[in-house]
Amino acid sequence: MAEVTLEQLADGMFELVKSTHGKKNLKPMDVTKAMIDQFGDEVVDKRMCKKALRLLIDSGKCTYKYAGGSYVTLPEE
Repeated sequence: MAEVTLEQLADGMFELVKSTHGKKNLKPMDVTKAMIDQFGDEVVDKRMCKKALRLLIDSGKCTYKYAGGSYVTLPEE
């Protein structure tokens, strides 16, 4: 499989969070596992996922929510 850029990985994460918003709370590890399943573990690793998640949080596209644990979600409207 072709290389995946950090931006492509972040976009995939954002789409996943957006598709489950309001239905299911995703922990950071859930998002990481889903991206490894989607792109393959020979292309994407946990460290790369952590960087992509940080990119989403820093850009304001996603945020952390704390409710008995930390979850990745879309920012409040």
